[in-house]
Amino acid sequence: MRGKRTTRSCALALVLTLAGTLTGCGGDGGGGSGGKVSLRFTWWGNPDRAARTEQAVKLFEQRHPDIDIATSFAGFDTYKAKLATQAAGGDAPDVMQLDYRQINQYATSGILLDLGKYSELRTAEIDKGLLATGVVDGKQYALPVARGTETVAYDAALWREAGVPAPTLTWTWDDWADAMRKLSASKATKGRLGSTDPGQSEDVFEIWLRSRGKSLYTKDEKLGFTADDLTRYWEWCTGLRKEGAVVPAEQTTQMDGTVENTPLGRLKSVSDFNWDAPSSGFAPIVGEGLKLAPLPVGEDGTPGQYFKPSMFFGASAKTAHPEQAAQFIDFLLNDKKAGAILGATRGIPANDAIRQDVLPKLEGFDQVISTYQKQFEGKLKDPPPAPPKGDASLQSTFSRDYDQVAYERMSPREAAENYITEAKAELRQ
Repeated sequence: MRGKRTTRSCALALVLTLAGTLTGCGGDGGGGSGGKVSLRFTWWGNPDRAARTEQAVKLFEQRHPDIDIATSFAGFDTYKAKLATQAAGGDAPDVMQLDYRQINQYATSGILLDLGKYSELRTAEIDKGLLATGVVDGKQYALPVARGTETVAYDAALWREAGVPAPTLTWTWDDWADAMRKLSASKATKGRLGSTDPGQSEDVFEIWLRSRGKSLYTKDEKLGFTADDLTRYWEWCTGLRKEGAVVPAEQTTQMDGTVENTPLGRLKSVSDFNWDAPSSGFAPIVGEGLKLAPLPVGEDGTPGQYFKPSMFFGASAKTAHPEQAAQFIDFLLNDKKAGAILGATRGIPANDAIRQDVLPKLEGFDQVISTYQKQFEGKLKDPPPAPPKGDASLQSTFSRDYDQVAYERMSPREAAENYITEAKAELRQ
């Protein structure tokens, strides 16, 4: 943590400490000491991201001695809860890191600043498809920091021993299912099953839908699929689970968002669906055999996966210093020295020029992710708009309803119809 402590922010810190959610304490967003402008900047991440971010902030302050940046960070779940508390109390930080699923909710609730009004922010070098994901009702409320895409993380050594061909850019969902059957039946995998059951993942379902020409949501924020579509998906997953090609319910219900508690992380499966950057967590578990494969495509070759902003930067609609907040976001996204410091700590940069500078210098798993993403250049469709604000709770509903299927308490049809009913109520259709 760095930055000046003030009466208001430290009072908030005391409350959040008692609640077990505090990680940092920043300034109040008003005038700083000595006539300086003070901005609060918060993000989620690990210690490596924190160290690099602090170094970049220090460079910004050296160049702008009239601006103080008070920083704080936390793990994602803690950060999300803390930011929601601050936003609800009208005390959102001046500049904040945002998740894809927070954009619509915060924008339509009047929490985020319309960044499109500020010439301090340059967007010419940011991919237009990614840029559009931060737009709500025609206004640019958030800017993408980096990009990621989904992957099938797998133990390539076990695949070879089992005699299963390596995945390709053109493998289909049927090809994937056949590979899972062969892996599960092979003695080479030593009792490990082919994959995590994808039935519980709304993210995988979205890719499956897109590969069939449909979408999770329509442009007017309604459901883009029917109960028949979801029934078909869950029946397919149920068949694979009953065949023993994917892990049983007892394995998927232990998942908590960490790679360590996935079936692959517990060495109960040979592969797992995940996003590319978080898949780095499998490396110390799986070892050198860890590889990243694209998600399957539709039978006609239509890809469902897309480049998704790994996170965004936004500013508070109540900040007392919107120009300086915009100037700071511009620095983080567009400055070459800042880009060199930050590297790929938030993912592969969304800024095209910065990305070209950063890529040759990447090492370790960052280089693996870069190589993985490179094969998709110009081949994926634009990402969908930011999900409607009800989607955050619907992710949990999706997993919960599939759990009922996996434990055979509901049929795929019953669970799908139940989900559609709840989703429409949540989205107020």
